[in-house]
Amino acid sequence: FVGFNIGTDVSNLLPPANVVAFLQAQKVTHVRLYDANPEILKALAKTKIRVIISVPNNQLLAIGSSNTTAASWIDRNVVAYYPQTLITAIAVGDEVLTTVPSSAPLLVPAIESLYSGLVAANLHTQIKISTPLAASVILDPFPPSQSFFNQSLSSVMVPLLKFLSRTGSPLMMNLYPYYVFMQNKGVVPLDNSLFKPLTPTKEMVDPNTLLHYTNVLDAMIDAAYFSMKNLNVTDVVVLVTESGWPSKGDSKEPYATVDNADTYNSNLIKHVFDRSGSPLHPEVTSSVYIYELFNEDLRAPPVSEANWGLFHGNSTPVYLLHVSGSGTFLANDTTNQTYCVAMDEVDGKMLQTALDWACGPGRANCSEIQPGETCYQPNNVKNHASYAFDSYYQKSGRASGSCDFKGVAMITTTDPSKYFFLLV
Repeated sequence: FVGFNIGTDVSNLLPPANVVAFLQAQKVTHVRLYDANPEILKALAKTKIRVIISVPNNQLLAIGSSNTTAASWIDRNVVAYYPQTLITAIAVGDEVLTTVPSSAPLLVPAIESLYSGLVAANLHTQIKISTPLAASVILDPFPPSQSFFNQSLSSVMVPLLKFLSRTGSPLMMNLYPYYVFMQNKGVVPLDNSLFKPLTPTKEMVDPNTLLHYTNVLDAMIDAAYFSMKNLNVTDVVVLVTESGWPSKGDSKEPYATVDNADTYNSNLIKHVFDRSGSPLHPEVTSSVYIYELFNEDLRAPPVSEANWGLFHGNSTPVYLLHVSGSGTFLANDTTNQTYCVAMDEVDGKMLQTALDWACGPGRANCSEIQPGETCYQPNNVKNHASYAFDSYYQKSGRASGSCDFKGVAMITTTDPSKYFFLLV
């Protein structure tokens, strides 16, 4: 399956009930929260949407040092909602070993304490427990057959893997081909990072296994399998808890574009739905949670941090995925009608520049917004820009990237002509 991470650093996030209605409309079946937000968990009740809840890093200390605290966490955040809300797993912390190494010694004790709480509630067979790890815990990731876990983390990794194996829980990994590409430009081709079809000569070959890799994500997944194998663990499945591509960045991130984000996420979804597994384990397809559902516009710089979402906080799409053939999943791809309008609260001069370009070199049809014509009123730059942007977008066949205008436009499903009519 393909699921979505839902972060809440969003200024205009819909109320939880609307978020859940939106998930249902988009046929999303799995989500991951970065906490155990009670409002969202209540709203998810009786929806059949499966959810991973999380223990934030700042709660590890309390849970890892007290069984009572862990048990009450389970009562408050799991027992109170299950089974009306289908909690499938608990993610304990996030990238703890690499972002808060001082908490590393508490990680496995916290997991074991929470597991005891699940056993006490008789939910340990329904709900799995694991911890999302950063890709950087794996050293020498290519070729995959040579990779291994950073040995300085062995005191945590060995007991963690034993626990996952014993309880049938997955190894949660946050895997971003975007960062692999950015750190290895010139070595890792963009096409391999974006799952683009490759000629056999462009495929990456592991010289030890002779396995052929057509994309970076599969290589990262197999690196995790080989790293586990090095520690004699072969019965734990990899679950990708985060993967994605930003749609916008600053001058240092020129590959953070709408086109690349659309290509990566569309191809990722198709790849998971193809169920072709990875070269090492063609029989096992890792499920993936895309990072992320909504742009978190309140995130601190760099610019890309606020632009990983498929949708804006008000649920309008940042871009339209190309996933036809994947059934009704993410129905925004199959909606026949989308429009391009000016964003709210954008600098008037930037809008005017974009409007001049659309009506000039962009050759949008701007005759209706001339003085005296039907869409001239209300006479302000935002409405005129929305009209011109949409004309250009429709003329371009609603192509990915044709509704950007240097970041002042957005895609919407509300017909702007109706909007004009209401304003007049």
